[in-house]
Amino acid sequence: MADVSSKVKTITPGEPARFSIGDVVKHRIYPFRGVIFDVDPVFMNTEEWYLSIPEHLRPRKDQPFYHLLAENEETTYIAYVSQQNLLPDESGQPCRHPKIDELFEGLREGRYILRRGATN
Repeated sequence: MADVSSKVKTITPGEPARFSIGDVVKHRIYPFRGVIFDVDPVFMNTEEWYLSIPEHLRPRKDQPFYHLLAENEETTYIAYVSQQNLLPDESGQPCRHPKIDELFEGLREGRYILRRGATN
């Protein structure tokens, strides 16, 4: 049997996650908000994706990154956002992303409740 231990990447988070699955957040710079449905302890997207961000705006890789069911005034989409670029959304308004009902039961006290059996 081949030794795969040398091929396994160890992930050491640089800082603790400030947000959790179900939290409603907004971007610090751009006009969009969303519901967190997954968290990576550090950057885990492609290098191509990372390099597509203008250098002066590139976030550090050693922080949590969040997968969002995102929305702006025009559309809904999936976003991948660094912790340094997120703030709590305190509007109290529900999000309108069409996938929310698949993953969450509803909004309670400003946070979406994950459905039983819903996995990322």
